[in-house]
Amino acid sequence: MLAPLYMSASFRDAPASAIERPVNVYHYEEQIAGRTYFIEVLPVSQSRWRAQIARLPGMPTALMPFYGPTPQEAARELSNWLALVYKGSTLQ
Repeated sequence: MLAPLYMSASFRDAPASAIERPVNVYHYEEQIAGRTYFIEVLPVSQSRWRAQIARLPGMPTALMPFYGPTPQEAARELSNWLALVYKGSTLQ
């Protein structure tokens, strides 16, 4: 089971009339095929989480999110997909 490296709180952009609420962001580090991936997971709703590869400063990224009912399950979906992609690329 994935265990988060750390959890941080950030604030979403909101209109001045809205009340700002902290957002829990979970961070995971996964080793897949000798590469290190940093995954961040953010809440979409109370029972839905979005996992994506964390954008590192100066590095390009493409957003391909994976969803799950918990932060761990969303991160696991992304990790499984990365492992499948690597496995498929070595078959050729």
